[in-house]
Amino acid sequence: MMAHYPPPHLLLHNPSSFVSLTSPLQQRSLSLRTLSLPKTLSCHLPSSHNTYRSKIHSKPLHFALSGALSLCLFFGGTQLAEAAKAGVNKPELLPKEFSTVIDVAGFLSEGQEKRLAQEIAALEKDVGVKLRVLAQNYPDTPGLAVKDFWQVDDRTVVFVADPTFGNILNFNVGASVDLDIPRSFWSRLAGKYGNIFYWREKGEDASIESAVMAISSCLREPVGPNNCSEVK
Repeated sequence: MMAHYPPPHLLLHNPSSFVSLTSPLQQRSLSLRTLSLPKTLSCHLPSSHNTYRSKIHSKPLHFALSGALSLCLFFGGTQLAEAAKAGVNKPELLPKEFSTVIDVAGFLSEGQEKRLAQEIAALEKDVGVKLRVLAQNYPDTPGLAVKDFWQVDDRTVVFVADPTFGNILNFNVGASVDLDIPRSFWSRLAGKYGNIFYWREKGEDASIESAVMAISSCLREPVGPNNCSEVK
């Protein structure tokens, strides 16, 4: 299962159940190219969006893929809906060697990518969650190609940094992770470090680095009623 927080256009595969959170209007109006997935997907919006929660169970579940943010249908208007229609699959934009951080937009320096990769590796070793970062400017994105490249599963969090639609932080959260992390955490995280005022003032790189550290801190907290109550 995977959870998503904002518009959709990435892709993710996961052999577990998913819960799809999309607005009723979006469900009616969007005709998107889709990818069949085994179970269900969970999606979460940042605080800048109206929050709609619904569960759609389908076998297989269909993912909307258009190359940018997450796998949920969170479009605010006709232009965004149109942008979501064209599925993106550009494996040529993937790095030649495996990397947990893919920056096709050029937001990060080489040193920043290295530091983030080290933090992600330590997190995976310590807690068993695979955090993956994709920085892009839609439609310049690997899109569907990251699915196999990263072997996304229910212990994977895919963080897509894309400023195209305002809030730069978008998340696809695996089912197992979604069970342990309050969904409000992702909305609060996007509201704090992803809002347009923050990244325009401090830079896209600052938003990305801050978000990765906040996610790492959250995932390291003991699971309980108050875990991840603060975005650090």
